[in-house]
Amino acid sequence: MSWVIKFLHRAADLTLVPSAALAKELEAARVTAGNKIRLCNKGVDSESFHPKYRSQEMRIRLSFYFVLFLFSNGEPERPLIVHVGRLGVEKSLDLLKREDLEKLFSSMLAVFTGMLGGEELSQAYASGDVFVMPLESETLGLVVLEAMSSGLPVVAARAGGIIDIIPEDQEGKTGYCFSAGDIDDCVSKLKPLLHDAELRETIGKAAREETEKYGWRAATKKIRNEQYNAAIWFWRKKRAQFLRPFQWLFRLIFQAPEVNYR
Repeated sequence: MSWVIKFLHRAADLTLVPSAALAKELEAARVTAGNKIRLCNKGVDSESFHPKYRSQEMRIRLSFYFVLFLFSNGEPERPLIVHVGRLGVEKSLDLLKREDLEKLFSSMLAVFTGMLGGEELSQAYASGDVFVMPLESETLGLVVLEAMSSGLPVVAARAGGIIDIIPEDQEGKTGYCFSAGDIDDCVSKLKPLLHDAELRETIGKAAREETEKYGWRAATKKIRNEQYNAAIWFWRKKRAQFLRPFQWLFRLIFQAPEVNYR
């Protein structure tokens, strides 16, 4: 697979990656030339994921928890932590307690919504208070962008594409990052947000403003105006290098005879 990956990327004129971390990984593996790896702006639908979708009805739905096969009334006034993602091993959900997830989370007043889409998903994001992302190998961080676009402060593992979304100079302003795998660090970042509604609102607003830079229009414009131009430049250069021996041979065979004008 390593050989196949290298073959495909080296055949391409340009490789676009969603994060600087992935660019470094590809460059270290010598998949293709470093100057042919470019960072591609992430896109998020800032209209579909918006604070306007905050819903008391959805919040109540997310606050009903399952205990010993009996439904208990939820507590929608308490801070609500949200996570969106597949229940895969690579998602590092064991950091928040994972094994037989529904059993382990039952004592933590957790709700498993199942698959959501459309306006329901928009409401689920916007109706929470804090978004947690424990994944250590997130290359894109799209769900983090969607949460931020929905006006939620984010607490995420400092790894992969998250580093580009919440860089060090933005920590505490648009979100928080914790050391990957460090539950104590994660909790220390969560506590202030859970106990301070004003802090949640301030960081959530700043997060929303930050994600407006990542709209699909801006992302597409950059690909069209910059990345395609770079790809065309590399293609022309490769074509010129390929044709050079043939051009030399053509000139050698069909060299014009010298004319003596004396």
